[in-house]
Amino acid sequence: MLGGSEVKLNCDFLAEKEAFRALADKVIYTGAIDAYFNFRHGELQYRTLRFESQTLDKENYQGNAVVNYTQAEVPYTRIIEHKHFEFGTQHKTVITREYPSEWSKDDEPFYPVNDGKNAALYEKYKELAVNEKGVYFGGRLGSYKYYDMDDTITAALEFTKTV
Repeated sequence: MLGGSEVKLNCDFLAEKEAFRALADKVIYTGAIDAYFNFRHGELQYRTLRFESQTLDKENYQGNAVVNYTQAEVPYTRIIEHKHFEFGTQHKTVITREYPSEWSKDDEPFYPVNDGKNAALYEKYKELAVNEKGVYFGGRLGSYKYYDMDDTITAALEFTKTV
């Protein structure tokens, strides 16, 4: 898919935005839309996650790659057992618990905060994005929207019809 393309790693797109934009007629930007516009209208809010991994001296912990927990008394939202993604047969297993966490600017933004204040702020950025010629904003950060995997695939396929 990337054959013949130059791949640059460890780059800060926003720090070199104009130089990167000059490389192509079309840019697909999947970073935070408010950061792209240097927070001109203020910062959108996000929720983030904190991860705790553990190696267990057992072959199987939960029998599935991902189990979600929705009970208020359980402090984590899911446990991932990594070996089930690749059909591992190791005698030990590694699990990761995901804990919801307050987001700050230095954290990775995982989920948008869906409330009226952020929806109105996103609309301001969306208006700027429409006028940004040659740049297409996508993904959960570029469109300030949470996507399940099926929604991600649908959005990507629909996007290809517009460019």
